[in-house]
Amino acid sequence: MAAPTPRYRNIFMDNARWDGVELREGDIVISTPAKCGTTWTQIICGLLVFGRPELPRPLDELSIWVDAYFRPHEEMLALLEAQDHRRFIKSHTPFDGLPRDERVTYVSIGRDPRDVGVSIDNHIANMDMEKAMRLRAMAIGPEAGDFAAAMEPPAPTLYERFWNWVYADDELIGLAAMLRHVEGFWEHRDDPNVVLLHFDDLKTDLEGQMRALAATLGIAIDERVWPELVRAATFDEVRGRAETLAPENTLWKDRTVFFNKGTSGQWKDLLDDADLERYRARIDELTTPEIAAWLHRDGI
Repeated sequence: MAAPTPRYRNIFMDNARWDGVELREGDIVISTPAKCGTTWTQIICGLLVFGRPELPRPLDELSIWVDAYFRPHEEMLALLEAQDHRRFIKSHTPFDGLPRDERVTYVSIGRDPRDVGVSIDNHIANMDMEKAMRLRAMAIGPEAGDFAAAMEPPAPTLYERFWNWVYADDELIGLAAMLRHVEGFWEHRDDPNVVLLHFDDLKTDLEGQMRALAATLGIAIDERVWPELVRAATFDEVRGRAETLAPENTLWKDRTVFFNKGTSGQWKDLLDDADLERYRARIDELTTPEIAAWLHRDGI
């Protein structure tokens, strides 16, 4: 008997919302830890699927976030069912919490967790939380207050908020949650329908990573437009189209700020040598040396 699917949920999402989703042959499920390069991966998949440097509609309409509480469940299912392009579906559910289908390609991405901790701080500060809670209430009704009532005010400094993220016990947000998500894909990284990317590889070899992803997805490359596709996936081009490429694009105080820096090493101004020793000890508690080395390209 197969093990039951784990339940993953927090204030923003619930993987039970996958109930009713009818997967199709060729679907692409982009399942990532938060702030590792989710939107970048969605955009790249969209560029490959449509084969042109401008997506035909806003990303939010093309790549539906199944888990999120930002649309009523039936509305989300109807939007997915109505899509007639090759679907590339967003998720923040770990691998063991997703519906599995050999006809589907599962794509994830990792990043230096120290950069994730800094990036998620900017992400939360830029979110219109009142609007997010209104959408949540519309999506799930009376139970909406359960999680919202438990929200605590953020710590006053970035340094404190970073360490709160490092030690968080949230199922989906925090260092432990991020590492569990990466581990799930790491264990299946050699499966023919699983792709595990790294943020830094996209930074240093965007074209090569896009070609490899296209090959896995079985997408033929039109060399006449290929340079334009690669250019359209660069950070500067993406940031310049923030009005249509920011996900959940009504939730941000500033859509351009959603694409804040897109760089690695942002943590270096925050952590000193003693902090890094503390951080290293936490990493050693939570994951294997192999995964730690893969995520931290320059070491800890």
